[in-house]
Amino acid sequence: MPILQTDNLMMTYRVGKVDVHALRGVNLNVEKGEFVSIMGHSGSGKSTLLHILGGLLKPTGGKVIVDGEDLAAVSDAQRTDIRRRKIGFVFQRFNLFPTLTAEGNLKLAEHVHGTSGNAELRREVLRLLKLENKMKHKPLELSGGEQQRVAIARAVINRPAIILADEPTGNLDSENSEIVLQMLVQLNRDIGQTIVMITHNPEAAEIANRKVLMRDGQIVSN
Repeated sequence: MPILQTDNLMMTYRVGKVDVHALRGVNLNVEKGEFVSIMGHSGSGKSTLLHILGGLLKPTGGKVIVDGEDLAAVSDAQRTDIRRRKIGFVFQRFNLFPTLTAEGNLKLAEHVHGTSGNAELRREVLRLLKLENKMKHKPLELSGGEQQRVAIARAVINRPAIILADEPTGNLDSENSEIVLQMLVQLNRDIGQTIVMITHNPEAAEIANRKVLMRDGQIVSN
């Protein structure tokens, strides 16, 4: 069974007196251990899709099944709990707590997850992301690329079922973008982390195992 599955996913917004159909029957399966990139122009529906996959939005129709649980069929509180337990996010903005060190940001993620953490996994993630010597630094003492790597470590530290990355290189220069993308590849390859990444950058999309193209709220190539 796929670790992520959508069935005829629909999303309609009401703008004034007009219905805007952001998603029009999206069907997508992601297997455990896959790295999938989703591309599309602005307005194609890719960001709406990511927010629904992550339980941040509730669709107007269809199903979203993450690791066996249907996000569209539960209450807001239950959806929040599933999101906390099974989904890790990496955003274009790093969203680190500025008053905490890199280590503090990771420990906070473990606390929110309700665990004391997995020391062995933490060491492995820090090694893969080359952050061993940055743990005592606060975000403003780190480069943009280093901050994004801390954000990735925070997302993966509790070993969620799936990582959702929303334009993870959007705020980075080309050198740091390449570093961050290769780190995602390593996490996928070396610890088998399932990743779905939204991007408008064709070069970034190429690093994934599979590319999905969206247009006008539908998947047109998979």
